[in-house]
Amino acid sequence: MIKNRNYSLDLLRVIACYLVIQQHASEFYYIGEGGTVVTGSNTFWIGIITTLCRSSVPLFVMLSGFLLLPMQDKISTFFRKRFTRIVYPFIAWCVLYAGYYVLSRGDSFSQMALNILHIPVNFGCEIGHLWYIYMLIGLYLVTPIISPWLQQASKRELEGYLGLWIITTFLPYIHLVYPEVLGEAFWNDTPLLYYFTGFIGYFILGYYLKRFGYPSAALSWIILIGGFALSAGIFCSRIDTVPTVPELELSWGFCTVNVFLMTLGLFSLIGRLSLKGKNAACKLLSDISIKSYGMYLAHILFLNFYYGLFKSISDAAYVTIPLIAVCTFITVYIFVYLLSYLPKSKYIIG
Repeated sequence: MIKNRNYSLDLLRVIACYLVIQQHASEFYYIGEGGTVVTGSNTFWIGIITTLCRSSVPLFVMLSGFLLLPMQDKISTFFRKRFTRIVYPFIAWCVLYAGYYVLSRGDSFSQMALNILHIPVNFGCEIGHLWYIYMLIGLYLVTPIISPWLQQASKRELEGYLGLWIITTFLPYIHLVYPEVLGEAFWNDTPLLYYFTGFIGYFILGYYLKRFGYPSAALSWIILIGGFALSAGIFCSRIDTVPTVPELELSWGFCTVNVFLMTLGLFSLIGRLSLKGKNAACKLLSDISIKSYGMYLAHILFLNFYYGLFKSISDAAYVTIPLIAVCTFITVYIFVYLLSYLPKSKYIIG
């Protein structure tokens, strides 16, 4: 047990880990062949029960900013610690998934080798959830660059940056009316606010909350509920009007204003909790949090298994999706827990 451990941050990481798993469980029910939308009542219910899951990745990024910014170690020490924990397990699981595809879908060994060689290009062997690792490495690479500014930046200066970033979270909706704005054109994909876009906003927001505190509980509830209502409402309203999943997921974009509101509200409500004690529940919470990266890497194996096991139990997605997600979460934790006893397990589970 780590002395003075912040269990509220552990709880946030555990919640984010579960939300990732439930999001991926839902994809069996609304993503059709070639990325088409599977319409019907299940897709509507997915909009209700799964919308909050879109805050999962932003929560992880905010936690990284909260804990890592500004960088305190020397650059070489920082990269050695971060990359040992992140990159080696990522490569190990890319190789494991390449082998898994040989068994599960009949890939040849030559295709397996090609998938492994593909790791430096994108997504390892095309296991989609591994996109997150590339983004996270990018944030680590920029950490030494932004840390000196963060150390001396005033509250107003940080709010100025975050304000410009928040403006960019409206762009997916602005593009519905104006496909090209602020210098965008087919020959220019780096317009006016390009350098304020993406997950770096969540990264810096996590640091801002650590330094200056959370919004009030009342405001946090308001923005959480408001962000959820917008995210779910827009999703459900587009089920029968758009043909492809990217169009349907307009309001589920991680860097949209409504997902930002959900994430900020949830982070603030959980982060402000004062969780103390050395009881079994706190120990378990801390252990799941520590193993959450390994759980993230491995969960697809179990998700596919439980979907095959439970898909015939009920036609209602609001029954099967939580069932698949909970069973996957419990099983993958036990799996990673057992792996942690292997020699050099940090190179597999982080």
